[in-house]
Amino acid sequence: MLERERLSPGIVAVALSVWSVRVYGKRRRWKQWEAEFTCLCCGEGWARDKLQDALFMLPPSTASELRVQVERLDAVLLERTHHDPMEETELAWWHRRC
Repeated sequence: MLERERLSPGIVAVALSVWSVRVYGKRRRWKQWEAEFTCLCCGEGWARDKLQDALFMLPPSTASELRVQVERLDAVLLERTHHDPMEETELAWWHRRC
């Protein structure tokens, strides 16, 4: 319902897939429906931004499963990266990791 009314159909699944690839640093062949979201300028941060939007828009009970998946990926990213002090402080924390 959220995707149909406020986002795009399937966009949360795409964002979760793209974010997972970013977090684990895997190279893989993108599915056709993911490809438009994986360019270097958009794919990495875009995916986490879209997941954050979905977490805020979904009712708490519905968001809980997604939140668990996102938090697991975030924990891995935090372990594998470090804070980039040169990034703008207004950016979300995931945009300030390197």
